[in-house]
Amino acid sequence: MDYAAALLDENRAFGELIRSGDPELAIPTCPDWNLTQLFRHVGRGHRWAAQIVADRLDHPLDPREVVDGKPPADPDAAIDWLHDGAQRVLDAIAGIGPDNPAWTFLGPRPAAWWLRRRLHEATVHRADAALALGADFNLSPELAADGISEWLDLVTARPGRDGQSPLAGGQSVHLHATDEGLGSAGEWTISRSPDTAALRWSHEHGKGSVALRGPARDLFLAMMRRVAVADTDIAVFGDAAVWQDWADHTAF
Repeated sequence: MDYAAALLDENRAFGELIRSGDPELAIPTCPDWNLTQLFRHVGRGHRWAAQIVADRLDHPLDPREVVDGKPPADPDAAIDWLHDGAQRVLDAIAGIGPDNPAWTFLGPRPAAWWLRRRLHEATVHRADAALALGADFNLSPELAADGISEWLDLVTARPGRDGQSPLAGGQSVHLHATDEGLGSAGEWTISRSPDTAALRWSHEHGKGSVALRGPARDLFLAMMRRVAVADTDIAVFGDAAVWQDWADHTAF
């Protein structure tokens, strides 16, 4: 996947949603935020990540120290600011080399890690804007599947929400995307062994304590806790309570 091109495309689509909406519109999937705050979060986040990479920081950057971290008041200039921020991510990674290490909240990773992270940050927040506006949210199966995989990398590397594991010992969740052409990239098995708190995931086929089967786009939105499974075309097999516990103790 061309992550650079995908980031710029997602960022542009997000910007057009912002341009079309009421700045004060509430974002139900991001409580206490309106459309303007969602926009600032994404735009500043691009510059935050770019500055971490470009300055070769070995620690998180205080958001108040992000250069040009506030968008201009003029709406058109603000959209240009958003797009410039995404380009800064690409430029920063190219500047130090994509394989050279950069700080991340999972520890040092190749700088190119931030490209994929910012892509899926833009994608999920485009979903937030589209859902709030009542607009269609289209996402290719390949991009949705990659977003699920990237999210699982984050979830399985960090403690669960409020420090509680999203799976009990011995439990597992299986996701199966029904889109054609994804192959093994469209299946995910997340599990926790009976004798450890560690979570692991793989693309292997598996039954799972609970299994969800449906379009990759719907699985992506459900995994990100943006929509309820009942409001999608996802079929659930097995113990639905295991899925609910997973959803309750993971957060984006």
